[in-house]
Amino acid sequence: MTKQPQLLVHDKADNVGVIVVESLAAGTDMLVVCTEDNSDFRLTAKADIPIGHKVALKDLSEGDTVIKYGEDIGRMVAPAETGGHVHTHNCKTKRW
Repeated sequence: MTKQPQLLVHDKADNVGVIVVESLAAGTDMLVVCTEDNSDFRLTAKADIPIGHKVALKDLSEGDTVIKYGEDIGRMVAPAETGGHVHTHNCKTKRW
């Protein structure tokens, strides 16, 4: 098992984290670190997810608010299961 995190979560209130490694493959048992308190947990990636893209920390449904950095960054326009890819195909800003 890796000791380097593959997914970072910034705030305990977040429902998404950010991939911090290249070429994360579906099925990877990720080490997730929360930078707010340096706690960690494990989560399985449900898809191949590029570096910098988000991962759902819990099941997210269409219409749910996406929380990153403890802030509302958008809404889900399609669902994502726990460990699933969250990006422009299923998450949109609320700005427009």
